[in-house]
Amino acid sequence: MDYNSFLTRDYKSLTTPVSKPTAQWTSLHTLIILFSITSIVTVLVLASPDAKATRTEHTLISQEIPTLRPIQQITLPLSIPTAKTTVKEITRTETAPHWSTFKIKTGDSLAYLFKKHNIPANQLHQIMRSGKPAQSLRTIKPGQQFRISQNEQQQVTELFYDINKQESLHVTRQAEGFNAEIIKRPIDTLSTFSSGVINSSLFESGKAAQLNDALIMQLVGIFGWDIDFALDIRKGDRFSLLYEEHFIEGTKIKDGPILAAEFTNHGKTYRAVRYTNNNGHSDYYSEDGRSMRKAFLRTPVDFRRISSRFGKRRHPTLNKIKLHTGVDYAARRGTPIKAAGDGKVTFRGRKGGYGKTVMIQHGGRYSTLYAHMSRYKKGVYAGKRVKQGQTIGYVGASGRATGPHLHYEFRVNGSHRNPLTVRLPAAAPIAKQYKDDFIAATQRVLAQLDARNATHVALNN
Repeated sequence: MDYNSFLTRDYKSLTTPVSKPTAQWTSLHTLIILFSITSIVTVLVLASPDAKATRTEHTLISQEIPTLRPIQQITLPLSIPTAKTTVKEITRTETAPHWSTFKIKTGDSLAYLFKKHNIPANQLHQIMRSGKPAQSLRTIKPGQQFRISQNEQQQVTELFYDINKQESLHVTRQAEGFNAEIIKRPIDTLSTFSSGVINSSLFESGKAAQLNDALIMQLVGIFGWDIDFALDIRKGDRFSLLYEEHFIEGTKIKDGPILAAEFTNHGKTYRAVRYTNNNGHSDYYSEDGRSMRKAFLRTPVDFRRISSRFGKRRHPTLNKIKLHTGVDYAARRGTPIKAAGDGKVTFRGRKGGYGKTVMIQHGGRYSTLYAHMSRYKKGVYAGKRVKQGQTIGYVGASGRATGPHLHYEFRVNGSHRNPLTVRLPAAAPIAKQYKDDFIAATQRVLAQLDARNATHVALNN
């Protein structure tokens, strides 16, 4: 067998040829080809910008990776800060201080109020130890107001306490314990003028002139050494004064001191002006610097009437004519009796018909006696030094007395003088070192008083 021819045989040639079908071209073929070409062209046109953009973006990312990474770190977490802000706001809302405002009522105590508002007692202890200003909490009074803020843990964060119209206590929580301080509101001062004519009494005329009781008593105190307001006041007497009014945030809180005053009694005019020296001491003086005060009070008690004057009289209990060596001032039992002047108590005790008595020595020449007391002021005893106006006892009817009154004697070198008419020594005048300053300071105030007086007269004529 011829293997060589078998191995070298071309098998492709042995394959039976496939006859190709005869192509028959129609119009349908033409339409299909045109549609296909149109579709391919359209796809290529639309894909070209996207491919370009993709290539450009790819190129930028490849070339600028160092720049884009930080931008991505800022851009990607943009929603995170929003979430954090929301968390913080929620936290502040949840831990925001809660304020409680309440007024002190009769019988309230700080311990009770803290317990009522669920504040731990140890915080009250810490607040009371936060400094000297916090000691004002020991004297709380009905009607006063508190404001306290607390956090979620019922801890006090702040405390406000109105001590008075001008001062408030402010307590704040610190890292350790509390801090307390007094806050003072500024006071605005206004000078006010008032004037009046006495028709029935000084009190009624003062009220008609819009003066309160304190200002009326100031006026009496200023001129009380020269004018006996119980006996010497007459219809037609006149007064005028310039005084301070104090305001806080536009609201009047009180009347201040009288700055200058004028009083016409029995046709005689007295003038006084207030002066404060460099040491802070204030007093009233005449225009030329003489003190309006005298070394002695003319009347050492607020009385209803004089029941017996100085001189000879029939004694109400002994029923015989006898020299009455003092003046009897009828007053309510328990009315305070004041020392007529500075001095030293030389006697305190019972003294025969005088009953309970106090005697005071004023320097070398003068002495005073106060009798028929119901009781002595605590702390007044022989050897005790007293100041003018200081209470030494109280009106009574001890000894030979028919009713409650003060028997008052005034002695000069041991001899009795009529307390209603004796010439009282004046207090020391303005010191020489203050004289120039006194004149400069008081002339302005007196000029203002004169101007207001002139305007008032012109308006009422």
